[in-house]
Amino acid sequence: MINENEELENELVPKEESVENEVSIDDAEVEVSSEVIDEETEDEEELIEDDADEVAAQLLKLKTEQISLENFDWTKYNNKWDVYSKDERSQLESMYDQTLSTIVENECVDGTVIAMNKREVVINIGYKSEGVVSLNEFRYNPDLKIGDKVEVYVESQEDKKGQLLLSHKKARSMRSWDRVNAALEKDEVIQGFIKCRTKGGMIVDVFGIEAFLPGSQIDVKPIRDYDIFVGKTMEFKVVKINHEFKNVVVSHKALIEAELEQQKKDIIAKLEKGQVLEGTVKNITSYGVFIDLGGVDGLIHITDLSWGRVNHPEEIVQLDQKLNVVILDFDDAKKRIALGLKQLTPHPWDALSAELKVGDQVKGKVVVIADYGAFVEIAAGVEGLIHVSEMSWSQHLRSAQEFLKVSDEVTAVILTLDREERKMSLGIKQLKTDPWENIETRYSSGSKHKAKVRNFTNFGVFVEIEEGVDGLIHISDLSWTKKIKHPAEFTQVGDEIDVVVLEIDKENRRLSLGHKQLEENPWDVFETLFTVDSIHEGTVVEIFDKGAIVALPYGVEGFVTPKHLVKEDGVAAKVDDKLEFKVIEFNKSAKRIILSHSRVFEDVKKAEEVSTKKAASDETKKATKKIKNNLEKTTLGDITELAALKEEMEEQEKKDQKKEK
Repeated sequence: MINENEELENELVPKEESVENEVSIDDAEVEVSSEVIDEETEDEEELIEDDADEVAAQLLKLKTEQISLENFDWTKYNNKWDVYSKDERSQLESMYDQTLSTIVENECVDGTVIAMNKREVVINIGYKSEGVVSLNEFRYNPDLKIGDKVEVYVESQEDKKGQLLLSHKKARSMRSWDRVNAALEKDEVIQGFIKCRTKGGMIVDVFGIEAFLPGSQIDVKPIRDYDIFVGKTMEFKVVKINHEFKNVVVSHKALIEAELEQQKKDIIAKLEKGQVLEGTVKNITSYGVFIDLGGVDGLIHITDLSWGRVNHPEEIVQLDQKLNVVILDFDDAKKRIALGLKQLTPHPWDALSAELKVGDQVKGKVVVIADYGAFVEIAAGVEGLIHVSEMSWSQHLRSAQEFLKVSDEVTAVILTLDREERKMSLGIKQLKTDPWENIETRYSSGSKHKAKVRNFTNFGVFVEIEEGVDGLIHISDLSWTKKIKHPAEFTQVGDEIDVVVLEIDKENRRLSLGHKQLEENPWDVFETLFTVDSIHEGTVVEIFDKGAIVALPYGVEGFVTPKHLVKEDGVAAKVDDKLEFKVIEFNKSAKRIILSHSRVFEDVKKAEEVSTKKAASDETKKATKKIKNNLEKTTLGDITELAALKEEMEEQEKKDQKKEK
């Protein structure tokens, strides 16, 4: 009997536990139910709790009375504790089933937030149990509250613990691209969570997609510290999508630009040239300063910051500094405003001494150096230019850096002064004596000097005798004997060369110089040495189309035409051949000697032929004279002898003619 009672107890205890499980929930579930269960559900809960108490009492009674299981009426027991009839229960079950929705795993559904704490969010999707999602998946939405509709992804209808598994992050990821594309097409405002910094901007979580927020699109004002935005949730607009690379670009600046545009129009409409406004330094660049005038920006160009020379705007202003500026100009269409700061103070040129005039000496500081000259500040905001040509009397223009450098203190002479245009030109060479003032006494014609080679041209050499005194040596005045095609064959830039002053042109500040004039003209001697038909040994140094150059003794050169270069064996002479040449022409004024090698052996042959003809002619004359002497004694036999002699002479003449041919 005891065993039967124990078995009955074991069967009743699970039912008791089942009832207790239905009515006994943990503190969190009680808190959830207290917020969503209506009054009817609360009445049913009280009734179930009363039934549970009665079941517990019956169980206790069974334990004490040791009721036999065989005598226990289960139908009566069930009917006793059932508060609904069979039809009512069937109707209630049907109604309950209608409140439940059919869900499928791996699909996205919409749910409602019914509870949340610091770590988790409870979501009702209309299933028989609720799902729990980590609050971290909603960090992009700090304003999440109970009652909000959210989308979730059904990972599993029931895990090992019987829990419905949901994921909000996966649902956002699956629908994110559709939402992003829709936001771009409809120009919608979306929310995003700024995750971290990156090169050139920020990474923003938008619908689970990592979008790029350029630094220039965070705000209309330049951002100095990007880190203050990390971890914040902000509103954005999608401005660009690259579907190929799955890139999304968002902008927060676009949300406020429309409002700012209207503000700009209102401000610009009230602007007037010459108006003085207060502004704040918004940004500093190398070319100027941007000033915030209360919703619209203006630019102070670096040249409008100060009357003096400014290397960088940071020398004058600082970020966030408040200052007064004057409106110089503005463009309604382009919404550009030109501002000025220096215009609020008098121009330094207005304070320049009225007694200052051309020719006065002034002192100043070199502030800028350029290749063409140097700018010297003689007073704050008053500068003059020293052109490089006014730095030295030398006509060889060089770079200004060779004479001056920035921050040098210099004394200069005022060359021009234009107060209306506020321009001044200065010179420092005027502090020295002009070397051309007494040029005739120091460099008289025929005087000899040393000069430095400065430059070459095809027609001569430019030399400098002293600073500011230059001269030209014509190519024909370099050597008496050599044929120079280019001055580089004779000297080099930087070399010293002896010169003789040939002519002075003071008006154009030029000297005509010579180098060969340091020696006597050797052609006076050559005229006696290289007479026509004289023979000299020479070396062929150069051959070209029109002839060859031959080096002769005493450093003089001669010219040979191609037909006079042929040797006795019929071969033309070559470079470096040493041969005998005959002078066939000598021109002292043109300094020209014409030579011939072939004439040397040709004239020898002609001389031999002439001597042979002369001997034959002498014999003929003797025979003729003999005939004349014996003419009176001529007989028949003599006539025959005379005829034979005549034939002999005719034959001799024919032979001579053949030889000449």
